[in-house]
Amino acid sequence: VEEASKGNMVVRLKGGDPFIFGRGGEEAMALAKDRVIFEVIPGVTAGLGAAAGFGIPLTHRDDATSTLFITGHQCRRADKQDWEVLAKLNSTLVFYMGARRLTEIVIGLVENGKSKDTPIAIVQNATMLSQKILLSTLGSILNDVEYKKPMTPAIIFIGNVVNYHSKIQKCLD
Repeated sequence: VEEASKGNMVVRLKGGDPFIFGRGGEEAMALAKDRVIFEVIPGVTAGLGAAAGFGIPLTHRDDATSTLFITGHQCRRADKQDWEVLAKLNSTLVFYMGARRLTEIVIGLVENGKSKDTPIAIVQNATMLSQKILLSTLGSILNDVEYKKPMTPAIIFIGNVVNYHSKIQKCLD
């Protein structure tokens, strides 16, 4: 706002979509409050890019009727997430910035009824040449990552659609 008010051209360049956990809304509100004219150019959010890149459909008639994008930052406090509702949904759960809160996410879901057999995928460095994927289940993931350093930045996918990865990935170009 300060630089734009001086007549300078300002660019806020961000990977992904600025309105999906990118503080784009807060920044747009600050600009609008001071009546600064601006443009938002949408991008492909990491959750969509990682899913497409690894052959994980976010919705599927049989396995997920919706997709929820959830911030992992709020998972450190049990009162910030309604784990009971999240555990019951027939949805793909996509946690952003949740790698450091993986224990809280898994415990919150499993203790509220999500099956330990529910597939989970953690995608590190989504859409980049260095991207990696770790596949597991809610019941095994904490052991699978116990001896690894935190996989950040990472996107976490939870739901039956993760199972499509093994079938689709081998045919993706």
